[in-house]
Amino acid sequence: MPVIAPMPAARPARMTNERDGAEEVAAGTTVDHLTETYRAHYRSLLGLAALLLDDTASCEDVVQEAFIRVHSARKRVRDPEKTLAYLRQTVVNLSRSALRRRILGLKLLSKPMPDMASAEEGAYDQLERDSLIKAMKGLQRRQREVLVLRYFADMTEAQVAETLGISLGSVKAYGSRGIAALRVAMEAPA
Repeated sequence: MPVIAPMPAARPARMTNERDGAEEVAAGTTVDHLTETYRAHYRSLLGLAALLLDDTASCEDVVQEAFIRVHSARKRVRDPEKTLAYLRQTVVNLSRSALRRRILGLKLLSKPMPDMASAEEGAYDQLERDSLIKAMKGLQRRQREVLVLRYFADMTEAQVAETLGISLGSVKAYGSRGIAALRVAMEAPA
């Protein structure tokens, strides 16, 4: 069972009471008290975490983190008798946080991964792309320009006409003749 290494016991802060000039000792949880609480209640806090979480490693992590947090904030726990209640609440809060992180992780993992193309499909796509480029090079310059702007740059016919400085009818004519020439070139044996 892990033990929190006790730090040298700090002397309690002394505050002067302005009315009667007497010094009062400021209350707070000491390291010794926290160590004793750890020895006495570690297993019960572990059981509490086990009721909230489903695996032993997470339970131990939560309880250890609770003791670390209480140790860090021990001066704020003014009444040493409330240390155990503070620890229990910290265990519950840390367990909730752990469950929230798990749920978020499961939501992110439940999204299906996109299908990846096989190596054969990639090679086939490359061959098809190469033959398309070769066929495009065999077209007339205006046909190639119209098809590239229309289908690869995703422009409308009017935008293509404006970009090339030709009429809308010419764009349609070059486009239709270019597609017909591509069809013939792609179907022809290589």
